[in-house]
Amino acid sequence: MTMQKGQILNKKEFLKNGQYAKEEYEGLLVGSDIEQGRYNIGVQLDENQVLVVDFSNEQQIQDKVLWWSSQIADVQRRYQAGTDPQNYIH
Repeated sequence: MTMQKGQILNKKEFLKNGQYAKEEYEGLLVGSDIEQGRYNIGVQLDENQVLVVDFSNEQQIQDKVLWWSSQIADVQRRYQAGTDPQNYIH
């Protein structure tokens, strides 16, 4: 299954394609995607749901994780406020 930015997935579904997953910052999940050859970046909305926010290659992953770590609370707040997550993803 190919993930799309703005897609909300079950946490297990988000993590299933990789051999590696990490929650470097609370609420920010990074998982390797062997099929696509990239990292998937997601913000955990609740215990079981993850919003796909970005993708990265190995060279950019640290910068993207650092940037998204500052956006976690804002993304969660926007989602909880009922804003369409598609409007937030850039």
